[in-house]
Amino acid sequence: MENEAVEAREFRPELLPRRGERVAWSLAGLALAAWIVLALLAKPVFIGFALLAIVLLLSALAISLGNWTDRRTLLRIEPQGVHFENGLRKTSLRWEEIRSVEVYPSNMGDKVRVLGDQNYFNFRTLGEVRTHGELKGRMGFADGEQILHQILRNAHLKDMRRAGEVQYYSRE
Repeated sequence: MENEAVEAREFRPELLPRRGERVAWSLAGLALAAWIVLALLAKPVFIGFALLAIVLLLSALAISLGNWTDRRTLLRIEPQGVHFENGLRKTSLRWEEIRSVEVYPSNMGDKVRVLGDQNYFNFRTLGEVRTHGELKGRMGFADGEQILHQILRNAHLKDMRRAGEVQYYSRE
């Protein structure tokens, strides 16, 4: 099974606006400032308020980490295989190393998991965030469907089965 000529191409995901990250940090900062003021005034800090402040801080950290990895994400299709990196994970799989692909449908772009014997990576196809019908942002890879089809074709994977909403592709 010889692969047809694959042209090397790099893909980067769409980036969500950073407004949500700013709001999360603002709320976390306000909660922490209020906690500090209460402590300086020797006032009691109720456990519910302390938990809220901690949740807001952890949420802001998670959003920032997600934005950081999105801004460092690169998916490269090459003649010999596929390369993925995002600041936390760096994976290269030759076409023959790819054993299966799983596609999980979602309103925010399908989640695609590419599995090799030792490594794997995930990416999302294009998803749009809408509020009251108005487009607020796009996430995932704009060419995600094309990337998925190239991986399936070049790794010689076949549509094997569907379990609920999940679609599985693997070698015969």
